[in-house]
This record gives sequence, C-alpha cells and structure tokens, in this order.
Amino acid sequence: MTHWPELEEFLRTDARDVGCDQALRILHVYVDLVLSETGQEAARRYPGVAAHLLACGPCADDYDGLLSAAGGPAGDGRA
Repeated sequence: MTHWPELEEFLRTDARDVGCDQALRILHVYVDLVLSETGQEAARRYPGVAAHLLACGPCADDYDGLLSAAGGPAGDGRA
C-alpha cells in the first residue's frame, strides 16, 4: 500500500486555504452570507474559507450543521 494519493492531495492544497482556526472563527458570518439573498457573496468575500471547506471534511461537516441549524438547505459541506 502506498501513500501517493495522500501526498498528491496534500500537494494540491489551495494556497488561499485559511486553515481550521480561522475558518471556524468566522464560520457563522460565512453561513449568514450564504443564507442571504447574495449567497455567492460568501465565497467572494471569504475565498480562504471557501477553499478550506472544500479541503477539510470536519470543517465542512461543521458548516453543514450550522447551515442546517440556521434553516438553510442541507449540503455536502462544499461552499
């Protein structure tokens, strides 16, 4: 068994990714923007959070949970 897939995934990491700490710190703001009439504004204003949610399964799960709790549609964790 090789670990090439994990290495390749790591090497594809988006440089804009802000990481878990920063993403979780403003996730509620991001969700508010997603639920607003200008839903696309969230990814435009916070591209680092959008990039992180695409790369981090646990944070994507937190995003889905917060979105659902706020009355939004269930998603797949992808902003």
